[in-house]
Amino acid sequence: MGLGRPEAPPLEQFLAIGLDKRTAQNALVNQKVTANLLAVIKEAGVEMCDKAIGNLLYTVATKYPANALVHRPVLVNYVVSTKIKSSAQLDSALSFLTNVGPEPFELDKFEQACGIGVEVSPEEIQASVKAIVDENMDAILEQRYHINVGSLCGQVRKLQPWGDAKIVKEELDRKLFEILGEKTEADEKKPMKKKKEKPVKTEVQTTVATPPPSEEELNPYAIFPKPEDNYKVHTEIFYSDGSIWRCHNTRDLLDKHLKVTGGKVLTRFPPEPNGYLHIGHAKAMFIDFGLAKDRGGSCYLRFDDTNPEAEKTEYIDHIKEIVGWMGWEPFKITYTSDYFQDLYDLAVELIKKGLAYVDHQTPEEIKEYREKMMNSPWRDRPIDESLKLFDEMRRGLIEEGKATLRMKQDMQSDNKNMNDLIAYRIKFTPHPHAGDKWCIYPSYDYAHCIVDSLENITHSLCTLEFEIRRPSYYWLLVALGLYQPYVWEYSRLNISNTVMSKRKLNRLVTEKWVDGWDDPRLLTLAGLRRRGVSATAINSFIRGIGITRSDNSLIRIDRLEYHIREELNKTAPRTMVVLNPVKVMIMNLEEDKVIDLDAKMWPDAPADDAASYYKVPFSRIVYIDRSDFRLKDSKDFYGLAPGKTVLLRYAFPIKCIAVVTGDDPEDIIEIRAEYDPLKSTKPKGVLHWVSEPSPGVEPLKVEVRLFDKLFLSENPAELEDWLSDLNPNSKEVIQGCYAAPSLAKAVQGDKFQFERLGYFAVDTDSTPEKLVFNRTVTLRDSYSKGGK
Repeated sequence: MGLGRPEAPPLEQFLAIGLDKRTAQNALVNQKVTANLLAVIKEAGVEMCDKAIGNLLYTVATKYPANALVHRPVLVNYVVSTKIKSSAQLDSALSFLTNVGPEPFELDKFEQACGIGVEVSPEEIQASVKAIVDENMDAILEQRYHINVGSLCGQVRKLQPWGDAKIVKEELDRKLFEILGEKTEADEKKPMKKKKEKPVKTEVQTTVATPPPSEEELNPYAIFPKPEDNYKVHTEIFYSDGSIWRCHNTRDLLDKHLKVTGGKVLTRFPPEPNGYLHIGHAKAMFIDFGLAKDRGGSCYLRFDDTNPEAEKTEYIDHIKEIVGWMGWEPFKITYTSDYFQDLYDLAVELIKKGLAYVDHQTPEEIKEYREKMMNSPWRDRPIDESLKLFDEMRRGLIEEGKATLRMKQDMQSDNKNMNDLIAYRIKFTPHPHAGDKWCIYPSYDYAHCIVDSLENITHSLCTLEFEIRRPSYYWLLVALGLYQPYVWEYSRLNISNTVMSKRKLNRLVTEKWVDGWDDPRLLTLAGLRRRGVSATAINSFIRGIGITRSDNSLIRIDRLEYHIREELNKTAPRTMVVLNPVKVMIMNLEEDKVIDLDAKMWPDAPADDAASYYKVPFSRIVYIDRSDFRLKDSKDFYGLAPGKTVLLRYAFPIKCIAVVTGDDPEDIIEIRAEYDPLKSTKPKGVLHWVSEPSPGVEPLKVEVRLFDKLFLSENPAELEDWLSDLNPNSKEVIQGCYAAPSLAKAVQGDKFQFERLGYFAVDTDSTPEKLVFNRTVTLRDSYSKGGK
């Protein structure tokens, strides 16, 4: 904001240049169009203008090529001065500038390409109209006034591209009237559409053609430009004094970069080592590592370690390990702290250029001055003084909190990220990677873009909340004359019924609301892995969402579960486990008899493939789940009840003949039944079960943990008291479950489908003496039912 007269609201500015109200209102709906149009009006230096000029300025704002933004003021000047006065001239100008890009060009060639100064006389238009009418005479006589006049105008414009479109239309109308005379009643009627002849029906069966997949579905990385195209203007920095920085690489800078990289794509995955990675980081990895892999390039794993107070070696080790588990291999592991000396030297250079200063304001004062758009009292201190103080900061001679180094940007900018951001602060804290060599540390806003440039990153990819920081990112690189990576932001990954903020996750862990960073209820990658989710399923889920800039808002957790089920259904062998066992005694089976039965590990296992089956013993004592028995039967109940027959899966039908209860009639101690060895009866339901492997020997006993959504609300992050929304039933631990004997050899990492219960994985708490299983996901799939 300048010190002169305040600007009118955007809508008033748009109406003042002659735009109709609907066009002006539509422009306000699109943030990008609004910003571009306001910038164009500012470059034009007009408050009011003719409607024809205003419409051309609107076209400039909406269609101007991003790679040539440095030349936009030139074009705007031609429009305002009416040297460019037609849409044909403007289209030619835009085409010319697209090809030129940010490079200099000769004005005479530009004017020649746009027809500037070319006057087309009415006689020349008349001659061209006559030529086109004569060429189309047969069609005109046949179709009369139903002829496509727009097509005829287009043909004339090819002959006279700089002719006045209005005069062309008037001359065509005059010529048609001369040939056809007054319109008749038939001319006023709309022409009847010819009916298409129906094809003769044949008996050949046809299939409905499915539309081909989009380019993004085939290759989500197709949206990103090539490294050699990184000379275009990506960002305009608008200063409060009216000046504009149009940030782009010069040919010299780009050529030096390409010489170092060989033209290959270089990306980076830059996590802060202040916690465990969550599923949002999986999306970042998919984009950073995936783009590099797709283009035959490389991706750094770079630790953004500029805040030693929050960083731990534990987090660094975890991140290295989990990146590998996710299937990605870094080209090189680096740390921002590797570049601390380079960053310090560049800060000194920034001070020498008069673009940074040592400040003594407190954080509260900095916040207040920013809100009031006021300069710091130390903003204009002499360069030598700032250099001396900055050196004292480095040597530990200034107390922590008493000084910062700030970039001298634009305190009057409406973008708060241009209000003299902090570049360095004092922290007398040892660094987990750099040790105690430094007591001043660079900020993210200062270090991130510089290290991107020093590592010759071609594509700097981050989430949309960083879009507002683009100006400061490029401001610093331009100020230091450094190579500028291509910056692109994508939508954050937000999933229902959980929190993704590291601050909130850290609080859940440190305050023991959950059982550590790898708690299976968290959507940390460690938690998902412990729950039994594979990296393949996570990456499949991420790919399905896409990597565009559109805001995906909140993704229902069902969608993630769908991808988990899709994989486990193909990879997890079936087995039987009873969570809440109740004893069933088979009265007509001998006490010492055990029948070994074949149970399928896969639904469609071939009968001759022994490896697709596992053995289950059927003995006099079997166990079913308590929920599968009722004393009173009903039509909608498919379990066991007195006098009712059900089938034990892979075994025999059994019929309940008696029930033994405790003092409470509802307390079922034992169910007595008879089995049908000939399988001649037709049972109503099918139950899973486990039996004694041999007489008097208890079945394999395991612990099972069932998990539900961690939060009750879909979006707990929006709640002020978000901890009160925690689901008290998000974890249920069931001791004393009975399992099929084949599970005895299960080890950590093994996954199974417990029939009728869901998919389960062996937990890290398991021991040879006691197996613990986590339910990864239930069998229900509401996502696919609702449509993908």
